[in-house]
Amino acid sequence: MLKLGRYQLASLLDCTFALDGGAMFGIVPKPLWEKKIPADPRNRIRLAARCLLAVDEEGGRCILVDDGLGERWDPKRVEMYGIERAGGGLLGDLRRHGVEPEQVTDVVLTHLHFDHAGGTVVRGPRGAPRLAFPKATYHLQRRNWQWAHAPSEKDGGSFRPEDFDLLAHSSQLHLVEGEVELFPDVELIVSEGHTVGQQLPRFHGDGTHLTFCGDLIPTHAHLRTSWVMGYDLYPLTTLEEKKMILAEALEDDGILFFEHDPFHAACRLCEEGGQPSFREPVAM
Repeated sequence: MLKLGRYQLASLLDCTFALDGGAMFGIVPKPLWEKKIPADPRNRIRLAARCLLAVDEEGGRCILVDDGLGERWDPKRVEMYGIERAGGGLLGDLRRHGVEPEQVTDVVLTHLHFDHAGGTVVRGPRGAPRLAFPKATYHLQRRNWQWAHAPSEKDGGSFRPEDFDLLAHSSQLHLVEGEVELFPDVELIVSEGHTVGQQLPRFHGDGTHLTFCGDLIPTHAHLRTSWVMGYDLYPLTTLEEKKMILAEALEDDGILFFEHDPFHAACRLCEEGGQPSFREPVAM
């Protein structure tokens, strides 16, 4: 785990999966991006569904950021997305850190795409769906909640209503309005390039910070500002938002946490040729 101020932070792996490399890198030519993350014969690249555990040693909160793909996938989609899970997935990783699902007090969902909120619902002992973290409050931007219920044709396939319908009928959903300090030393940064109302938690402590980059900077290869996913609704907005996040990380030697990087959970930056670049991985 990584100690940052009042928080103990740990990277958790739900599973790995595969998406089309061209879609992940937009207009970037394959000979360039394949040097960073190689493709399989179907042009898919291996990605992580990585979540973040934050334990507040002073306030007693146990916070989970995103909850992965979950396990409710039929064989056809398991094969299509190349889903591979070892070691019990997210819940198994939580337990290895001494945390049971009932001990999670808060789940911060960056947005409701299936690879970020797919673990919100699990099957109970008799197969009935239930919330995976029964005592947690689930925090989400109101605008992303509204968008997920009426998405565009471009991104409609990224949402599965069965991942979040139960939240609507529970008392555990907290819809957030804009950028706020959600917990002590935790602020939410709203990012609009990838999807409407994505929120990126930033943890402060010891004179620096860690930003959970979500789908704004999904892997270390996306540190290049012009390397923007084809999935993004507003790519020019993504580009400008990345510049801000990278500049702030350089300013106080901040840490960037990568949700989908198959090799590195987090890193610090350096400046090369006037551009922010990968300096060193951060163990979590």
